[in-house]
Amino acid sequence: RLRAGRFDAVWIHGYHTANALHVMIAARLLGIPVLLRTDSWLADRPRTGMRRLLKQAFFTALKQLVRATLSSGTLNDEYWQHYFGKDFPRFLLPYSVDNDFFEQRAAAAAPQQAALRKELGIESNRPVILFASKLQKRKHCMDLVEAFLQMREDVQPQPYLLIIGDGEERAAIEARIAEAGDAGRKNIFMLGFRNQSELPSYFDLCRVFVLPARHEPWGLIVNEVMNAGRAVIVTDEVGAAPDLVENNVNGFVVPVRDVKALAKALRDVLSNPETAVQMGAKSLERIRHWGFAENVAGMKAALDWLRSGHRSATP
Repeated sequence: RLRAGRFDAVWIHGYHTANALHVMIAARLLGIPVLLRTDSWLADRPRTGMRRLLKQAFFTALKQLVRATLSSGTLNDEYWQHYFGKDFPRFLLPYSVDNDFFEQRAAAAAPQQAALRKELGIESNRPVILFASKLQKRKHCMDLVEAFLQMREDVQPQPYLLIIGDGEERAAIEARIAEAGDAGRKNIFMLGFRNQSELPSYFDLCRVFVLPARHEPWGLIVNEVMNAGRAVIVTDEVGAAPDLVENNVNGFVVPVRDVKALAKALRDVLSNPETAVQMGAKSLERIRHWGFAENVAGMKAALDWLRSGHRSATP
């Protein structure tokens, strides 16, 4: 297929499968440049010293098969610099979602916000904190529950916490909510799984979105909720943080597993209603420049660079 297609380049997502390596080797033999994209970054999971040495040896070989990398963001760009060197060709293709779709769906949901609040049984004047992700241990939704219980009485009117998702941690979270008594049962709502078409309504409903995860390669839901113009709080182990979240501008980046820091960030966003509104506006402004148009521009830059004569498979 590669030989018959007379392609100018091969764009591959990931290098972990035999199929991907097969394609890269075939392209190398045919003299077709390979453009490689992933969402990996250096601290996305712990590794032993031996594993790091083996990975470095693997990348020394992989580098010979790749002509340029397509960085998904700041942390991924640092990843390629570390393994391939600072002078290796790299082009930015931001890890993004269909911004127009999510912005339009959130705007369309706004007139139904009162009806959704009534359906959920939550008061109209109280702010909403939203978590929406799988209830896996590494997502650390429990940290958000603890932070919420610490700070909820410090904000008036008191906020609600809505938790969307299902998974292995659900039973433990429900038990903690029950243990907290009325502070939990009357203020924290477990909504279970919601499909993607429903999420924009909850993005519009919330005042701040929180992703307290560790080892999160990117976190595309952060992109999605920013299109609703909402403040966001993430940990420093969410891959999107350096590119999409700026402290005290459109939200906060807090240390992973630091419940006190998370509680403080929630207070800082919610203590003044205008703060969340202003942060949300900054989120929307930022995400509008991190979308499909920037991906197209990055790919065109890579292809123009190849057409200018940088077609050799060896850097």
